Amino acid sequence: MRIGAIEAGGTKFICGIGNEQGVIEAFISFPTEHPDITLGKVIQYFTDKEVGAIGVGSFGPIELHPESALYGYVTTTPKPGWENCNFLGILKRHFPVPYGWDTDVNAAAYGEVVWGAARGLRSCLYYTIGTGVGVGVYAEGQLVHGLVHPEGGHVLTRRHPQDDFSGICPYHGDCLEGMAAGPAIEARWQQKGFELPTDHAAWEIEAYYIAQSITNAILMTSPQKVILGGGIMQQSQLFPLIREAVKHNLNGYVSAAEMNSYMEQYIVPPGLGHQAGLYGALALGLRAYKQAQESVSAQ
Repeated sequence: MRIGAIEAGGTKFICGIGNEQGVIEAFISFPTEHPDITLGKVIQYFTDKEVGAIGVGSFGPIELHPESALYGYVTTTPKPGWENCNFLGILKRHFPVPYGWDTDVNAAAYGEVVWGAARGLRSCLYYTIGTGVGVGVYAEGQLVHGLVHPEGGHVLTRRHPQDDFSGICPYHGDCLEGMAAGPAIEARWQQKGFELPTDHAAWEIEAYYIAQSITNAILMTSPQKVILGGGIMQQSQLFPLIREAVKHNLNGYVSAAEMNSYMEQYIVPPGLGHQAGLYGALALGLRAYKQAQESVSAQ
């Protein structure tokens, strides 16, 4: 049996096929353009794949409540052409199979739980820090949705003492995404992150903002693992800076060995590497397939 997987990012789409064992058999990648173009490529890719289900991890905001008339839509995104796009509905017209549908970061978190760094755990957070910032939340054995879904990239920040940058978020200015996403680094320093030396002052400031968010998330949701992915986190020098800043922020308040002796095993890179989102979409599709089979069996 084949399961389709779609990692729908704001910059690029990755489509793949895999199996129940979590093996990605093939995938393609293409830029995210107008939905007519992009979803046309998605449909073309899956047309001859004969998949039994499809999992989608999408950039957002998206509608996740099945009872809503807008379920499966991308909703209020500023990305041109995608606002109020019936993403899932368009796919369903071509492929009448079960669908798993969630945010791209929730999908990545789920992939890490099923096959990656959080395997066997009941909770974790997955951060992607790149062109934007997103946070996936898995708690008590479930992906967290709620009123809409977590938007941890837009939590407010306390300003670094040496930072007078105003932030780039069009909604909030100096939220986490506005201060720490890749475009914020470039706007602040007039260079892309990968062009900066590893000992540049940028990285201590970057770690300061990321660690603030992680500290607040630890105090609010008490995750068993914090996973940091995305293009910015390819700068491996950030990990020790972030761990140390989180430890400083908590100041011994959280009584857990992970906060003191095992921080390097607690705040970690993705076990699935840069494909966490695609594996997560595969896991969502596999879950949807199994739920559909159980529903048929129960009738």
